Amino acid sequence: MIKLKRCVIVGQAEIKDYKRVKSYLKDDDFFVYCDGGLKHMDNLSAKPDLIIGDFDSYENPKMNVETIVLPCVKDDTDSAYALKCCIERGFKDFLFIGCIGQRLDHTLGNLFLLIMLKEKGLSGVMLDDYSEMTFVDDKGAFVEDSFSYFSLVSLSDRAEGITIENAKYPLKDGVIESSFQYGVSNEVIKGKTARIFVEKGNIILIKVF
Repeated sequence: MIKLKRCVIVGQAEIKDYKRVKSYLKDDDFFVYCDGGLKHMDNLSAKPDLIIGDFDSYENPKMNVETIVLPCVKDDTDSAYALKCCIERGFKDFLFIGCIGQRLDHTLGNLFLLIMLKEKGLSGVMLDDYSEMTFVDDKGAFVEDSFSYFSLVSLSDRAEGITIENAKYPLKDGVIESSFQYGVSNEVIKGKTARIFVEKGNIILIKVF
């Protein structure tokens, strides 16, 4: 059985630490550049396999690469359209870079793309200069002690049955509501790996470098 490549979706948000981002990349990744994300192409040393965008913030390079030109007036952002398109093509594992930045509206919209993946039983990681973000699924999630901090943020009104093990602030059968985000800035016990489990709700795990 042929295993599909991982899909890397590149947005236009600022990237300062290209060295760190490149350490996450694989030789066989499938690269999708969204509009202004093309400005990162040279620094990432990764050619596009697919280009998607309405090109309102970056000129269409008209490369010899499959390019999907979107209308400027649409419901999906370029990154959301790119994700849906690649899900339809059968990709199951995603890495988002250049999707967290100065525009809070785009940042929040992109974070919820991780929940879309969770609901479809797919996997995804969102990376910026400061952290690595993913969702906690029914298999749980893990944080190595190489990370400085980690936080749990509820994207549901109420997340229940939250357990945190091997951390400075452990938790058993806890609840985090959207109006009280007390799961911010925890630490892994040195020499251990923190384990996180959630029974109900959408929790984003943020691992801080």
